[in-house]
Amino acid sequence: MKIAVVGATGLVGGEMLKVLEERNFPFDELLLVASAKSAGKQMTFKGKEYTIITLEDALAEKPDLALFSAGGNTSLEWAPKFSEIGTVVVDNSSAWRMHERIKLIVPEINAKELKIDHRIIANPNCSTIQMVMALAPLHRKYKIKRIVVSTYQSVTGTGKEAVDQLMDERAGLPGKKVYPHPIDMNALPHIDVFMDNDYTKEEMKMVNETRKIFSDESIGVSATCVRLPVMGGHSESVNVTFEKDFDIQEVKDLIAQSEGVVLQDDPKNNLYPLPLNAHGKDEVFVGRIRRDDSNPNTLNMWIVADNLRKGAATNAVQIAEYMVQHSLVHPYGFERA
Repeated sequence: MKIAVVGATGLVGGEMLKVLEERNFPFDELLLVASAKSAGKQMTFKGKEYTIITLEDALAEKPDLALFSAGGNTSLEWAPKFSEIGTVVVDNSSAWRMHERIKLIVPEINAKELKIDHRIIANPNCSTIQMVMALAPLHRKYKIKRIVVSTYQSVTGTGKEAVDQLMDERAGLPGKKVYPHPIDMNALPHIDVFMDNDYTKEEMKMVNETRKIFSDESIGVSATCVRLPVMGGHSESVNVTFEKDFDIQEVKDLIAQSEGVVLQDDPKNNLYPLPLNAHGKDEVFVGRIRRDDSNPNTLNMWIVADNLRKGAATNAVQIAEYMVQHSLVHPYGFERA
């Protein structure tokens, strides 16, 4: 088994390597791939030194599996080239998510959609992943009609330069600005670019990806996405209306019993999810569960997860694990199978 991590020097790429090590992902050969300016540099993984290579060199090596986290333009250009030689590409960018022939996968929800001929698989947006993880068991039981979500997102979702901007501002130092306004001591209701309908691209990702993952175009979704000076993970306030009524205790039980989801809901003892506590963890944390008395069959909840882990790297590695465990990756690729 030969695997490649494309974008290995970035925040998500680095997290992918951590997750691969922690989960003892099986491989015989590892390729660390980055841009030409990083090629030739050294990185350490599991105590072994690796030389970073370019995409051209990685393609020539014909990996069986490639985890992409190098941006949408790179994925659009290179994912098809790898898939054509039989490589299974798990892509973390937004490039392929809404393509009608590409599967958008959260393994705990819809991994069974994956087949042996799927060579490019899309990893959903970080904010979408944690929301659907919490809502999936409730959707199966009560059927969702409408979701209103406001997000409170970590600067790590933008990347290392955003973390640097926050730290520079906090220290009173000059530095490169990746946001149109200061981020320290501030809240920016602006994630990704604004679209013609005055929603941001991030907000529309949550709308479209949720419907695709749940295979239900009838679900109404309204999102407002906000960037905060936080680094532990993303938080979401979710108001969800169901077709059927529910019992609050049953809702909590369904969430508590869901794979990859942790119930933290004891407000009398100040127990509720916090990004500070979610940092470095793979689970999605859910709390502040309460009925919305202003609307029938409606629930409020608070959802938190580390956006670099389950929101990106861990979900991608879980997809890869599923493909390997179910023999959906050709060892040695199409040409040598």
